[in-house]
Amino acid sequence: MTEPGEKKPARVVVADDQTVVREGIVMLLGLLPGLEVVGSAEDGEEAVRLVAELAPDVVLMDLRMPRCDGVEATRRIRSEYPGTQVVVLTTFGDDDSLFPALHAGARGYLTKDAGGDEIVRAVESVLSGEAGLSPSVQRRLLERLSEPAPAAAVTEAPDGLTAREAEVLVLIAEGLSNQEIARRLHVSTATVKTHINNLFAKTGLKDRAQAVRYAYAKGLVRPPVK
Repeated sequence: MTEPGEKKPARVVVADDQTVVREGIVMLLGLLPGLEVVGSAEDGEEAVRLVAELAPDVVLMDLRMPRCDGVEATRRIRSEYPGTQVVVLTTFGDDDSLFPALHAGARGYLTKDAGGDEIVRAVESVLSGEAGLSPSVQRRLLERLSEPAPAAAVTEAPDGLTAREAEVLVLIAEGLSNQEIARRLHVSTATVKTHINNLFAKTGLKDRAQAVRYAYAKGLVRPPVK
């Protein structure tokens, strides 16, 4: 029981699809000061349900899970239950995992080699309105900020294309893959595929080769000067 004047422990839900990993995290958190595990979920769908039911302070969220992955679960939780913060706890520290999770609303991001003290600090940080990022993630963000800015988005587009669809078309013409476009625009590959399907439908294009020719023909991309 919390004594008068004593700080209440942060109420935490753990979401991870691997039973052994999930139970291990729950056991570890039970030994850490200032944290109380109030529930555990085996996928993103159950994590969202537990947030609705238990109103925890924080969800420790894995990313690669069935039914509803961690990015989508984070997006739903932050949209529907903004009183709950999300700290990603995952094996993956690559850009394809990191930036979609942060864009979805995660305030913290740790890899599973994080120690107990680091988890406690991340939870305390997000509950105080700060970011709870591991040192390696902080370095990656600084590296990304130091990279050259992408070309300005196309504002005037033909055939009813939106500015973002035209921007995706330009990146296709530059030879970027769907994964590379997603990293450049800080969106998921699924979002990129949606934009491509939409722009193909509007323009009648059938494949990427036609898309490249179309981009040059419409003046969206100019041939290199020799």
